[in-house]
Amino acid sequence: MTDDIIANLVTEMTQTLEALKRDLAKVRTGRANLAILDGVRVDYYGQATPLNQVAALKIADPRLITIKPWEKGMIQPIEKAILGGDIGLTPTNDGELIRLAIPPLTQERREQLAKQVRKIGEEGRVALRGHRRDANEMLKDALNDGEVTEDDQRRGLTKVQALTDEHVAKIDEIVEKKEQEILNG
Repeated sequence: MTDDIIANLVTEMTQTLEALKRDLAKVRTGRANLAILDGVRVDYYGQATPLNQVAALKIADPRLITIKPWEKGMIQPIEKAILGGDIGLTPTNDGELIRLAIPPLTQERREQLAKQVRKIGEEGRVALRGHRRDANEMLKDALNDGEVTEDDQRRGLTKVQALTDEHVAKIDEIVEKKEQEILNG
């Protein structure tokens, strides 16, 4: 029983780490990164479609993303979607290609982004603590139901805490790396 609870906890904590990495990938660092366009949806014949399904996305150089629509008539809807996507970039086009220039970050903006990264990291730690609480409650319930012994429960609680500490350390490491990437640009 404790093995099932621990296995479930590991799965949930791993998913939390993956979600954190996805969220941090969307934070602008001053360099071109296609992940900042992940949330952009284009009106494609009445359907909100991800940008990467209506155009070819490419990093032309460290500060430039190019977007080549598969249909020429999609240039205006793509520009509109980018502007409405609240990513802080203004598209320019030449009739065939849309360019997104990534401006260099000011020190003030770098500090704001670092603060945002720390906030995302804290949300990840809170999620991990929620998973820990749920696992501890499941172990307590299993003891009360007679499914595990007190020794098994104690070992399970120790393992849950060790897993939590391990995953919190991973989050701290990921957040620190992203923060340094932003601040040192």
